[in-house]
Amino acid sequence: MNRLSEEVRRRRTFAIISHPDAGKTTLTEKLLLYGGAIHLAGSVKARRAERHATSDWMKMEQERGISVTSSVMQFAYQGFQINLLDTPGHADFSEDTYRTLIAADSAVMLLDNRKGVEERTRQLFEVCHRRRTPIFTFVNKCDRPGGEPLQLLDDVEKDLGLRCYPITWPISTGNTFLGVYDRLQRQVHLFERGADHGQTRALDEAIELDDPRVPELLGEDAHTRLLEEIELLEMAGTEFNTADFLAGEVSPTFFGSALTNFGVEPFLKVFLDMAPPPMPRETDVRVVEPEDPRFTGFVFKIQANMDPKHRDRIAFVRVCSGRFAAGMQVKHVRTGKQLRLAAPTQFLARDRTIIEEAWPGDVIGIHDRGTLRIGDTLSDDDDLEFGGIPRFSPEHFARINVPDPLRRKHLDEGLRQLSEEGAAQVFYADSIAGPAPIVGAVGILQFDVLLHRLEHEYNAKARLEPLSYRHARWVEGDERKIHEMASGGYGRTLVHDSKGRPLVLFDSEWTMRTTVEREKDLVFYDAAP
Repeated sequence: MNRLSEEVRRRRTFAIISHPDAGKTTLTEKLLLYGGAIHLAGSVKARRAERHATSDWMKMEQERGISVTSSVMQFAYQGFQINLLDTPGHADFSEDTYRTLIAADSAVMLLDNRKGVEERTRQLFEVCHRRRTPIFTFVNKCDRPGGEPLQLLDDVEKDLGLRCYPITWPISTGNTFLGVYDRLQRQVHLFERGADHGQTRALDEAIELDDPRVPELLGEDAHTRLLEEIELLEMAGTEFNTADFLAGEVSPTFFGSALTNFGVEPFLKVFLDMAPPPMPRETDVRVVEPEDPRFTGFVFKIQANMDPKHRDRIAFVRVCSGRFAAGMQVKHVRTGKQLRLAAPTQFLARDRTIIEEAWPGDVIGIHDRGTLRIGDTLSDDDDLEFGGIPRFSPEHFARINVPDPLRRKHLDEGLRQLSEEGAAQVFYADSIAGPAPIVGAVGILQFDVLLHRLEHEYNAKARLEPLSYRHARWVEGDERKIHEMASGGYGRTLVHDSKGRPLVLFDSEWTMRTTVEREKDLVFYDAAP
């Protein structure tokens, strides 16, 4: 096996998807703990004086206890190189989440054992399902009373059409969670609740199911129930099929509690064995195999000011094929120009390490001075482009200005960088030189993040004046007809994006639909053409 093949085999690149408050950031933290990347796990809801979650590196995330931006955590564990992509759970940050899912080879779907499949989980599952992404399921919060495990798995299949194959199974008596049973190893894992609230690894005692001590350790009732449920799973449960799993049709399922570390280590070990290595990627020209020696990659995220002291701008590049070497010259396919990729970095959230090489599946950070955009393809020399990076039409709009006129340049610079990053979309009335820019967002919480970052990263304390518009469509056609359409009725207005392209803002879906149906000479798009 050559070096490239070996490095591909060792890579695991995955994202975690869930509804808010299902424990996604906590699970991320515990995977880092068990993987040896950190030595003390923080809680996402910790008091300000205590540790914060590693993945929540932005100040606003630490203050509010929410994840508002994607993070990349990379670490080595038991011979594997892991790229863990942590995404915002809140629906207001769908753009960031969906783009990050494009960079993953598999996903872990996290469910609350009391609530099962929730709306946000359903949305993110559909994104993965359309791409036929292999999905693992982790049923969380099993240390608390919840629904019956069999009923929960049945609900998942009915709701999502996803068959669940339990790898581990919860063991409980009454409302007390005792541990999990590993069906592959036929072992019972007993856990002790530590006094440090899950900050360190849980004590895990693995005992063979047939060990005569098991009935006594579990108690007669819990032991009898476990044997009955194991028999029921063997008789009526879903059979595991690798091909169906890789096609996203059947999901290896695990039970545990990320907060107290119950079931995390058994999940991590099985996950590393079962999760697929980097997968082939489609382009507009050909399918790119990860073991193709020609380097390719694509930009799925841009983040400004990860290091506030240096006001840097980092492009996150997913390596798709070949070997990346520091300082190499690559083709920037969109512009056709050569680009030197100097001082590439690897991530543990905000913490960065300079690297000399990277392989398919890895995510690398490239210092960028405004050349790269989300969705850009980099290659050795091929004119190919990776697709599938989703773009969203904003649903909330507001004028933005700064009370202090001396801060207008700071505002303009901040809006330019944050719009290129995808944190918001910026529009201008009548012309690019309009008096007060208009910002658009998919979710209202994006505005809070925008104002916070403008103030703390660009020294531009701004204020918003909400507008009544709820839909936007880019428009192409005769310029005179575009202006006549925009000014010919109520509930719409013409603006331009940062590249001067015209789009129309509508106050309702009815106004938008009737306008689009009536204006046959114009072409409307829900994303920039």
